[in-house]
Amino acid sequence: MFKGENIIEFQKKFHNDDACQTYLADIKLSNGYKCLKCGYEKFSIRTKGYARECHLCHHVESPTANTMFHKVKFGLQKAFMIAFEMSATTKGLSASQVAKRYSITRKTAWYFMQKVRLAMESSNNFPIENIVQVDEFVFGGRESLKQGRSNDSRKKKLIAAVEISDTGKVKRAYFQKIEDYSAESLRQIFDTHISKKAIVYTDKWTGYKPIGKDYNITQKYSDKGNSMKQIHTIIHQVKSWIRSVYSWVDEGHIEKYLAEFSFRINRSIYKQTIFHKLIERMVVHKVVEFKLIKLAVK
Repeated sequence: MFKGENIIEFQKKFHNDDACQTYLADIKLSNGYKCLKCGYEKFSIRTKGYARECHLCHHVESPTANTMFHKVKFGLQKAFMIAFEMSATTKGLSASQVAKRYSITRKTAWYFMQKVRLAMESSNNFPIENIVQVDEFVFGGRESLKQGRSNDSRKKKLIAAVEISDTGKVKRAYFQKIEDYSAESLRQIFDTHISKKAIVYTDKWTGYKPIGKDYNITQKYSDKGNSMKQIHTIIHQVKSWIRSVYSWVDEGHIEKYLAEFSFRINRSIYKQTIFHKLIERMVVHKVVEFKLIKLAVK
């Protein structure tokens, strides 16, 4: 298992495509072997030590088969480097920057980065159970100094849920796109990410009141964000991150970018293994073809 954030050590570990193939093969084998073609569970190791050949039907399975690395045409070493930068670095990179750094097209960079973001999405298996702050915000369109909710059609409506530690620090953060500010729309993030055992704080917006029948919600005045500083700090950070790195994000893909932001925030205390965990996710994630991701490249 690769540990750490040191790019020099990373380059030594993954010095060529064969090293990356071996790493993927080891991760796949750790989950047990079953032939993709016939389901048989015994195999032989082929040349170079990473391809597996089924004892029964002799189907040869490469480490990239049936993973997010399937049919990566610009080399596994570059793919690993991109995944490393997206997970281990704080700010991330745009598709244009990745294209220049790795001598690939912007379209290819964008597509692979979207696959990485899909692997970064929450499993939704570990709902927040402690102190939580929830608030909505908008992004895009013409910026305004006006306080409150906006119904500007050019703005993307979003909601955030942040888990607060006993020391007042952010432990986890989740985001979702919403259609409007109704209780039905706001409730989605509760049902997806928040345990009914959690102590939830929101502002005084009436849309939260019906949700309080099922969740322990305390509503208080926002006081221009001062009453819930942690969530407003995270919202400011994510908006600044998107503006500074990407400038503009298509509404159909905004949740993938938010998943990338959440992935790094939620594993900030596990930075030593964040890359390895991402590769594990990309190995078990189902293959996603280009045509299944709506193309937002202009």
